[in-house]
Amino acid sequence: MARSIHVRLDEPAESALATLRAGGDNESEAVRRALREAAERRRTRSALREEARRLALDESDRAETAAVRAEMDALRPDAG
Repeated sequence: MARSIHVRLDEPAESALATLRAGGDNESEAVRRALREAAERRRTRSALREEARRLALDESDRAETAAVRAEMDALRPDAG
């Protein structure tokens, strides 16, 4: 069942809504799309944070990263 909410928009939110509606969506469609897109961005950022945390704790990955960095440093024209 669809749920209805009411919000008071300040000027920046009004401007953002106008931008969202420029594609032809009505207000409800624009807000629904914005909510879905914001939720997806939040899920993506959360997944990236978790991946970064996991990699930071992975000793073998950190060792491999250090080895690659050392190899790349050795290849620099000013390295030697």
